[in-house]
Amino acid sequence: MGFIFPHSFSTIFLFFSFMTSAEKITTFTIINNCRRTIWPGILSGAGIPLLSTTGFQLQSGQWRSIEAPSGWSGRLWARTSCVFDDSKPGFCLTGDCGTGKVECNGKGPVPPVTLAEFTLGVEKNFYDVSLVDGYNLPMVIEGEKGICAVAGCAVDVNEKCPPELRLGEAAPVACRSACAAFGGDEYCCSGEFASPAKCKPTAYSEVFKTACPDSYSYAFDDASSIFTCAGAGAGQFTVTFCPLANPSEKSSTEPWLANLTSNPAPEPCCRLLAALIVVFFSLLAFYLS
Repeated sequence: MGFIFPHSFSTIFLFFSFMTSAEKITTFTIINNCRRTIWPGILSGAGIPLLSTTGFQLQSGQWRSIEAPSGWSGRLWARTSCVFDDSKPGFCLTGDCGTGKVECNGKGPVPPVTLAEFTLGVEKNFYDVSLVDGYNLPMVIEGEKGICAVAGCAVDVNEKCPPELRLGEAAPVACRSACAAFGGDEYCCSGEFASPAKCKPTAYSEVFKTACPDSYSYAFDDASSIFTCAGAGAGQFTVTFCPLANPSEKSSTEPWLANLTSNPAPEPCCRLLAALIVVFFSLLAFYLS
């Protein structure tokens, strides 16, 4: 029996290690801290399978967690002022994905819209908040427990939006990009301007950059706008719409985020670890019996 135990223990250890390494899952906890209902949409990158949901409703103060596997890339946004019923196709005032339904089913948003963009690797994740396609709501991305840098735009850009870019006259509901408003290669970084050397910030993109320095303001705004996350915090991201305070001074463990709902945010990593511990000790008891 003395020779069996070390071998059995090694088998269990390898099984435990395999299970933990095989579960390369990233969890996105999406929080609606706006005073109104939103309808988040999710679009996978080209050739990448859709996630378990591609659109859903979040009332004010609600959250929902979505899991994505390693290798997934895609974008996430919020739709506003939506009307959905069974009698006719639905529609959203901003961020509409054109399906007429709550689920976007592989369709992207109609600009202007604030975008959260992710590329999930095996060892490192990349993420950013983009205003290249315009802006509709404040949004920040945080890694677990503030381990990773905060990306996003916490301010209301609609209040700072130049009149010629506004969507909605009396009370702007979104702010268009100069590309969407005027076209032109110099604004869209296309044609002869389709390179970092030729396409430079414009007075309009600087409006976005000044208001939201940690967000993409135009197509080649990579240096100060894309973030990476590795290690313990890389598997957990919180995406908050309409954050209450400057995200650089807050983390997902702060009371302002914890108190958004009476229910604590889910912790799937902890549930997984608990399940694996149960399996480990069950196998250990079997080999020792």
